[in-house]
Amino acid sequence: MIALVWVPADVTTGMIEKVRRQVTIGDALAPTIAAGFIGLGGVLVALFESPENARRITRRNLWFLTMLLLTVGVSFAIMRWLCPALASLLTEEGYRPLRDTAPWKYIGFLLGGAGMIAALISLVEGRITRRAVLVGLAAAIALIVVYDLPFDDLLLPPNGDV
Repeated sequence: MIALVWVPADVTTGMIEKVRRQVTIGDALAPTIAAGFIGLGGVLVALFESPENARRITRRNLWFLTMLLLTVGVSFAIMRWLCPALASLLTEEGYRPLRDTAPWKYIGFLLGGAGMIAALISLVEGRITRRAVLVGLAAAIALIVVYDLPFDDLLLPPNGDV
């Protein structure tokens, strides 16, 4: 319902916009993708989770939630502050003029994103594996390829805020 009713009613642009031969991300892309993941998660829970397990909160649930929030928080901190810290140490001009140049625009996103995905996989599996790290790297690289390379005016998070 979100992707079919709310998003089209709330935003004026589509998922991808082409204006004067320049392709940009429209306002509907992120909420539509998020709605798809939420819907997929709901379907998976409905199909594979037993009702008695889904209705109670345990200490293990709270531990998992705490670790999940900690992992996401640390990963976002790496994404946000790693490159500005490196730029202040290694360059004289700081990070702001470098934020849309390679490799600076990719370092924080790649390490923070790959680290987040690898840590979440390891949290679910209960151990750190090489496969989790490789999947994290592949997913972060795929996001860079999908969101950064086709769009000239897009800055990967958090570069637009720095």
